[in-house]
Amino acid sequence: MKINEFMITDVISVHEETKIKQLLQILVNNKIGGFPVVDETDRLKGMISDGDIIRHLQPKGRTIYDMFSLVIVNEHEDFQNKITSCVDHQAKDIMKKNIYAVHPDDDVEKAISIFSNHHFKKIPVINEDKQVMGVVSRGDIIRFISTKIIAESTD
Repeated sequence: MKINEFMITDVISVHEETKIKQLLQILVNNKIGGFPVVDETDRLKGMISDGDIIRHLQPKGRTIYDMFSLVIVNEHEDFQNKITSCVDHQAKDIMKKNIYAVHPDDDVEKAISIFSNHHFKKIPVINEDKQVMGVVSRGDIIRFISTKIIAESTD
């Protein structure tokens, strides 16, 4: 089984300059959990997941020490301030740059290995020039394997 048999080719990608508020809109409007970050020639530069954005928006807790106790303060106002100050940050500020990718003619086992070893939700599919050709998600693999197993069991 090859990646090109089930990869998603209708890829929503963003550029490094895309602002966080736009990233949030894209995630919500398209009901997706992440996307590749590409340059002007569609070459892969990084990946961003919904988790990356959430971690970036997380306010930093303040730690207060005194003689008798340790108190961690993470106030609601800190979260609101963090969101306000971060919405204009860019994709390049939060994208993962050390990414694993697969090629359309790779065996499905390569993607399964990456998913199981690194706990990613999506893997970009690239050509020899590192241009994004598609993406593969964990759900895509499960559906593909399930369909294959069901089809073979009815034969």
